[in-house]
Amino acid sequence: MASPLSALLCALVAATFWTFLGFCLGRRLFSRALAIGAAPILGWAVHSAATLPILRLIGFSPTAVVAVATACAIAGAISLRLEAPQSDAGPTPGIPVWAFAAAALLALVPAAAILPKFSGEAVYLADPIFDHSKIAIIDAMTRQGLPPVNPAFGEHGVVGRLVYYFLWHFSAAQIALPLRISGWEADCGLTWFTAFASLSLMMGVAVWLSKRSSAALVVVVLAAATSLRATLGWLFGSYQLTPFLSEPTGFAGWLFQAAWAPQHVMSAACVVLAILLIAAYAQRQTVALLLTLVLVVVAGFESSTYVGGITFAIAGLIAVPLLLGAIEQAKRWRFVIALAIAAVLVGSLAAPFILDQFGTVAARGDARPITIHHFEVLGAMIPETLRRTLDLPAYWLILLPVEFPATYVAGALALLAILRGAPAGRERSVIVALICLTSAGLLVPWLLVSTIGDNNDLGLRAVLPAATILIAAAAAGLMLRPRRLLIAASAVGGLVLCLPDTVQMIQSNFSGTPRPDAAVFAQSPELWAAVRRYAAPGARVANNPLFLQDLTPWPANMSWALLANRSSCFAGRELALALAPLPPERREAINAQFIRVFGGQATVADVGDMAKVYGCDVVVVVPQDEAWTNDPFVASADYRLAESRDGKWRIYVLATAPPRANSGR
Repeated sequence: MASPLSALLCALVAATFWTFLGFCLGRRLFSRALAIGAAPILGWAVHSAATLPILRLIGFSPTAVVAVATACAIAGAISLRLEAPQSDAGPTPGIPVWAFAAAALLALVPAAAILPKFSGEAVYLADPIFDHSKIAIIDAMTRQGLPPVNPAFGEHGVVGRLVYYFLWHFSAAQIALPLRISGWEADCGLTWFTAFASLSLMMGVAVWLSKRSSAALVVVVLAAATSLRATLGWLFGSYQLTPFLSEPTGFAGWLFQAAWAPQHVMSAACVVLAILLIAAYAQRQTVALLLTLVLVVVAGFESSTYVGGITFAIAGLIAVPLLLGAIEQAKRWRFVIALAIAAVLVGSLAAPFILDQFGTVAARGDARPITIHHFEVLGAMIPETLRRTLDLPAYWLILLPVEFPATYVAGALALLAILRGAPAGRERSVIVALICLTSAGLLVPWLLVSTIGDNNDLGLRAVLPAATILIAAAAAGLMLRPRRLLIAASAVGGLVLCLPDTVQMIQSNFSGTPRPDAAVFAQSPELWAAVRRYAAPGARVANNPLFLQDLTPWPANMSWALLANRSSCFAGRELALALAPLPPERREAINAQFIRVFGGQATVADVGDMAKVYGCDVVVVVPQDEAWTNDPFVASADYRLAESRDGKWRIYVLATAPPRANSGR
């Protein structure tokens, strides 16, 4: 199981290293508040985007990771000895240390959701762990290097390269490899760092907008706001609420998404930072700004195609023409040409990811991976024909106030008030750019829908840049003279009303959800340690994709994902949906076949396919499988029994495999 101490070590190393690098660079690009606040995100983005191609070239090993990190740290230390340009007109406020301490404490809430919860002989998991099944990606990289193999699906004779935006997981692997910690522990530590870094950026923006240090603490308070659904359900009864509103889908505020989807939260922070860099470049055109912008944009895209790709592109198309109007006419073409060069550099660095995304769409047979369709807000109580029309205004008038009660109205009012009071020049350009990004982040979920998965992942994640800016703006707005009362009433009122949901979320993240399979899951480390004795680091393992399916809100092969540290030949439908470029029909057929095999209904051909089609080197059968009493592998010519532990497991290996077990971590 994941150790909290190892996760803490990962978090401290990540925060120290990337914050140092980010500050060394940021002090030369931004004013004091923004340089300090953006440091963690800036350091992570530049280092991760730059080192991925380097480590793919020289090899992904502990020595290489430490050597590259050391070189970066030395370069950062040298830059500190050089005088930074003075970008501030005069003394400006910074971010208080106690605000960072508060951010570090709040970041524990999403991080706690990833850790196991021990209760007697059982181990509970919190619901967000479902989306962290991609921990298997981190283990795959630390085990087999770069480019990462696909840990969730394989075919005989095919390496199975991963096609996914994995930069966030790569950065976790960079920490895990030299520290010799598990992917689970690294994921938890990086989830904390992501939440902390995002809060730090918001604090920097809020202090810069308001010119008040106290805005930093307000950011932390507002970031803790959640949804009004729990309060509305208590007031009106869940029965009355559900038919009126559609079921919650994950379209939610910062605190919720920081636990469920930290890679998208990190991408959103990169997008906000990229917009700040573009606005800064419009006023001060330097090579350092442009190159930093390139790496930050690459990091955002390689962490989330939906946020760092689609949402950022739309925001840029809105912001750049407006920024042109604030540039001296003689410098406009230079600005446009520089951005065109940056776009080419971004495309070159991110080309492997871009090609993979197009290849994935083609392999899945998705003719229209993104379509125009409104966000569905209202429930079945409203007739369908009327609902389609009412959903359009309901998104703005109902859904956004419900899911962002403390920041939607307050942040929007604050942005407008700050814009009206901003002097012409760099400051006004930055505010205009932030408003453009906020608008894009709210418009994309309203009108665009992704069709690749079961969920509208584009709509659920595209809102994150807007949510980030609205938190910072609302905090800054509380420091203003004009409209402060109205902004405060909206923010404080929303914050109080969402307290029941916030308390419930925090409690759930720390205590987990009791499940029937929790006691069996507690014994899983022993099972997977036995499997690793027979599975070489490059081997693929087959187990029941529905094993311990009750651990999470939706069926997922979590025991394998968290503890196996070996690739699967088919890890289950949920993992294949995200990671395997398979047409829907074939994905469902393979899923049904594996369930049939471990359900004790396999044919001879099914077992043969596991060896000859899917490349399953090792098979594990446990008492929870129907195959335990109707074992199709006993008489198979393709597999032989390697180990049997009465009442616990049977491990089969290919009949052609050497008889001696492999040792493996």
